[in-house]
Amino acid sequence: MNGDLTQILNVLNTLWNVFKNWWWVLVPFLLCRPFLFLWLWWRRELCAAKRRFVLLEIKMPREVLKPLRAMEQVFSSFWGDVYGPPDWWKKWIDGETLPSFSLEIVSIGGKPHFFIRILEVDRNAIESIIYSQYPDAEISVADDYAKKVPQDIPNTNWDLWGCDFQMLKEDVYPIKTYPQFFEERPEAAKEEKRLDPLSMLLEGMTKLGSGEQLWVQITATPITNAENNYVDRGKALVNKLVKRPEKPVLKPIIQEAIETVISGPSAEPEAPKEMLPPEMRLTAGEREVVSAIENKVSKYGFLSFMRFIYLGKRDVFFKPQVKLGFSFSSQFGTTNLNGLKPLKETSCLIPKSWFLPKNLILNRREYLRKRKIFRNYVSRLSPFFPRSGGTFILDTEELATLYHFPGIAVAPSPIISRVETKKREAPPGLPTE
Repeated sequence: MNGDLTQILNVLNTLWNVFKNWWWVLVPFLLCRPFLFLWLWWRRELCAAKRRFVLLEIKMPREVLKPLRAMEQVFSSFWGDVYGPPDWWKKWIDGETLPSFSLEIVSIGGKPHFFIRILEVDRNAIESIIYSQYPDAEISVADDYAKKVPQDIPNTNWDLWGCDFQMLKEDVYPIKTYPQFFEERPEAAKEEKRLDPLSMLLEGMTKLGSGEQLWVQITATPITNAENNYVDRGKALVNKLVKRPEKPVLKPIIQEAIETVISGPSAEPEAPKEMLPPEMRLTAGEREVVSAIENKVSKYGFLSFMRFIYLGKRDVFFKPQVKLGFSFSSQFGTTNLNGLKPLKETSCLIPKSWFLPKNLILNRREYLRKRKIFRNYVSRLSPFFPRSGGTFILDTEELATLYHFPGIAVAPSPIISRVETKKREAPPGLPTE
């Protein structure tokens, strides 16, 4: 017994001596990932400081008879103009990231505005894309409204409430899009026929009073399957839903010959072949889900995040106004596909804990959440910046549903900024001198 104990102690002593002398070999492996994370963060911060963004305000004419397919075409063109993945050097040395743009619907004192925040170098191209589909629009450079309020909200004079959104299911499932809100027919393009999902949001925005503001932000980064394998994930999910048999793994001929010699030919009877392909055995509801997923992964994709903030001076701040943001997001949910819900990790709603001492710092946690979501909104940062997460894939059809330009029939409020006169070319023969 004493001999066994001595051997164990000798082994442990040997291991300790090895570790004591060679522990430093493990340090690079343990610190590699934190180092790369901090390096990228540092380089990206330097690159972001050099980038110049511009905020464009879009005012639409009173009548917008363009179907929402036009807005989807706008985002398809945005994808082609903005997409530009950095190579190895630009990513790790220059700190470049995939460029993005921000779509924002804002109500200031009850007056809604439509903004698009883009890189300054893309301004001419983006304006041309919008004018190609909406020639009567008026586009102008605007001051950043988010910088016109105190930057230390919440404070003694201002308060806010907000949250980020996440998807109910895996993001290859689409949300409810504009073809499901109304049927677009060329012979009936009047806006009176539309059930526009923005009408409720804009109507609620016009009800805000002086000193109140509501901000909705959707930031989109054009990507491909190479950056986020959403196409592969979508196809794999479709194969699973239709119960397609997996392709058999082919064994090498030598391996099959050896197995046959050792165990003899396989005596397992072959399964009877189905007369109908898997797609023909789906129910109507299952076929709709499969078709929706295939439709989403066939379009251009954007890595996106979405949030809203309600803020105002404390003497007029009315917290139930936040329900407007939840009502807007709930329109795009279906039980068989997908929808939007608050991201609880960043939401300003912090439920009380059964562990009573934890509730003592509840107000402090809520204050920090408010400060963080306000900072992320103003800087257009993702929910968990500098870490990844809180993002999901939206395609051009989904973006066009969430952000488009409604006409006077959809949003009849006179408070909404519009171009009152249409621009026309000068008549021919007009003297120039």
